[in-house]
Amino acid sequence: MPLQVTNPMIVVSNRLPFVLKRNEQGELERKSSAGGLVTAVAPVVVECNGVWVGWTGLTDFNKDEKIPESEPEDSSPTAGLRSSQTRSVCIPDSSVFDMFYNGCCNATFWPLFHSMPDKTKFDSETWQAYCEVNEAFAETTLDAVRNIIKDRSGKSSVPIVWLHDYHLMLAANTIRDTVVEECFNIRMGFFLHIPFPSWDIIRIFPWCDIILQGMLGCDLIGFHIEDYCLNFLDCCQRCLGCRVDKNKMLVEHCGRTVQVKAIPIGIPFDRFSNLAKVAERILPPSEVKVILGVDRLDYTKGLVERLRAFKRLLVKYPKWKEKVVLLQVAVPSRTDVTEYQELKEEIDKLVGSINGEFSTPAWSPIRYIYHCVRQDSLVAYYREAAVGLVTPLRDGMNLVAKEFVACQDDNDPGVLILSPFAGAGGIMQEALQVNPYEMENVADTLNRALEMPLDERQLRMFQLKKRERRMDVDAWVQSFLHTMGAMFYDKDESPHEEQYIEKMEVKDFDESLGLLVDNCTKLGVILDFDGTLSFLARTPQLAIIPPETRRVLERLSNISDCHIAIISGRNLEDLQAKVAVEGITYGGNHGLEILHPDGTKFNHPMPTGYKARLEKLEEELREKCTNHGAWVEPKGLLVAWHYREVPKEKRDSLYKLAASIYKKHGYEIFNVSKRLENVPPVGWDRGRSSIHILRSIFGVDWTERVQVIYAGDSAADEVAMEVLKGVAYTYKVINEDSTVITKTWANARLQGPDAVLTMLKYLERKLSGRKIKVGRNSSINALTWGEEVVELRFEEEEVTRERSGSLSALSRKNFRPRGHSQKLLASSRFK
Repeated sequence: MPLQVTNPMIVVSNRLPFVLKRNEQGELERKSSAGGLVTAVAPVVVECNGVWVGWTGLTDFNKDEKIPESEPEDSSPTAGLRSSQTRSVCIPDSSVFDMFYNGCCNATFWPLFHSMPDKTKFDSETWQAYCEVNEAFAETTLDAVRNIIKDRSGKSSVPIVWLHDYHLMLAANTIRDTVVEECFNIRMGFFLHIPFPSWDIIRIFPWCDIILQGMLGCDLIGFHIEDYCLNFLDCCQRCLGCRVDKNKMLVEHCGRTVQVKAIPIGIPFDRFSNLAKVAERILPPSEVKVILGVDRLDYTKGLVERLRAFKRLLVKYPKWKEKVVLLQVAVPSRTDVTEYQELKEEIDKLVGSINGEFSTPAWSPIRYIYHCVRQDSLVAYYREAAVGLVTPLRDGMNLVAKEFVACQDDNDPGVLILSPFAGAGGIMQEALQVNPYEMENVADTLNRALEMPLDERQLRMFQLKKRERRMDVDAWVQSFLHTMGAMFYDKDESPHEEQYIEKMEVKDFDESLGLLVDNCTKLGVILDFDGTLSFLARTPQLAIIPPETRRVLERLSNISDCHIAIISGRNLEDLQAKVAVEGITYGGNHGLEILHPDGTKFNHPMPTGYKARLEKLEEELREKCTNHGAWVEPKGLLVAWHYREVPKEKRDSLYKLAASIYKKHGYEIFNVSKRLENVPPVGWDRGRSSIHILRSIFGVDWTERVQVIYAGDSAADEVAMEVLKGVAYTYKVINEDSTVITKTWANARLQGPDAVLTMLKYLERKLSGRKIKVGRNSSINALTWGEEVVELRFEEEEVTRERSGSLSALSRKNFRPRGHSQKLLASSRFK
């Protein structure tokens, strides 16, 4: 059945799908591009009347310039792509684009993602350029999305935005936040064309959490192979604390479920196969067999190791002297970069050394081509080679291996030798696999390939061709779009169904909190209120704690080994009234006021004149910043300015004005749940107040006996999480105010107050049923019974007691009453 594209599509890549150049008159000329991605995707964009967003490749391009249409004789896949279907990204500062492309993309991400950290350069300036250029790509894409939605007003199909490769790993953030703000619906997909490294590698990058969250701004993230998918899921879990489902390949992030999928890219198989059949012969007929290598000159391709392995073949198997030649095509790349210049110099010397050692008047073992090769010549090389030698040290997929297969003669095919460190290595199992680092292994495998009989060569190549014809580049595009719900295989197919990660259950906390609760003597639980225990509301007065959450807190407060503390930016009286649970500690104004269950109260001393300055701040904020829905809330020791209801177009200017007023009065600020609050000038925050609360409840040596759990959603909570890092197990609570990029010190993330309630239920279940072991060493315990005190001395074997809240679980034979308690124990009241 023919494929039906049901949604308008916006493709976003680093470059536009054609080449733009200026002629002698300075006018733009448009030339076709022959890349596999362009060949497969451009017709789909044309069919669905979509848009392609990219950079022109010209630093002097003016956004008002019109991109020319294709020439009438142009028959390339982009011929039908009108200039109105393209959006050019303009980066007016060429130095910014240079730092983005040559700095961050090529000097940082390229070696790092290929697991070569020793070649990676880290620079905050190039990283800022990367962020700036991604912002520009996002804004251009948003303009395209708005136009498509406007043109298709009334139509139900959702636009699909498809972002490509490591150049654009952050663009989805701006796009996602904006479409949420402007209330229109899109679906976004991202495909990474290079490997995705393991956690141990990517954690080296100082801003790796931003990169991960940038990719998670999409609904679908595609990689070449499953190994890259699992690496990504592991990084999301370990770096961000996200919940992941490795069986279904799902990640929970900011209230959404992101699907991760292995979608191996292919080549235009039939095009290569047909070209090979008609290409003229280039290499003269000879009994000398050709081993072919085709690579961009790059340190990831393993060219030095390949040359040394070929030399080892000639030494170990001298029978191949004058009977085999290595034809190595090295396409120039990044010639202005020092590392690439040094690599070329090393290869030049090695080629000269090998040829100098083994050449005869009639034969040289290596033919080295250092320039681009036309496609008709390349397919002839593929067809005439006896062995295709593809041995990268690391590669996302490697399409040369697939092109070699497509061009083989069915009657006399060659043999493919492939590195397992290329993405293709795990798919093309019929190829001979070699470790490029193991020179002996490569030499032995080359000998085996050169000697392989015809029937085995035909069998292996038949299976390879069968798979690659089926998994060509068109199948790759179709698979991605079908997963996105933008393409159906027939008109009767059911609509796209979203996949969701299962809702968090009580038992799910066993992995993270089980041992912590089992091994602690006392447990301290510190919680934020707004956005953590209660759902965020339009105004603070409307926030309420769910009844079930209140009941769980009440039950936890009655467990002797568990102490609950709630810290909020609200004043103390308001916080008590909102929570209304006895037996817990309350911290108002971020801990400037603390009230313990026994009535003990702590008030942090404030500087002289503090309240007078605060009144002036409040007065000026009310005078200048209470329009467009903004309002001021006095909180006793703090003043908050709320901007939740301010329209987006007014928000930035009003925000800057309010921030400047805080600064004018000598206050630092932090942004908490769509409001600004001043930071008291006393060096006191939620981190210090948390430690003060723990010390007050458990004593100065609390770290030796107490395990702590902290959960909160705001910037104020981040301060506490940083202070408690390594001391407490912390949760970042994600709610509707969370942006796509949410940096956190937390160990893990919880999706809203519902997940916090589930965590509290787990603690209740675990603490109510756990067992406490008391060692052989003598210890004194005091049990209160009415007005009397019973002292129990444990001196026998260790005793186990259920957490039942009574004395009935104690075995009488395991304790001996002392002195004044003897009479009480014998009384009927005690029994």
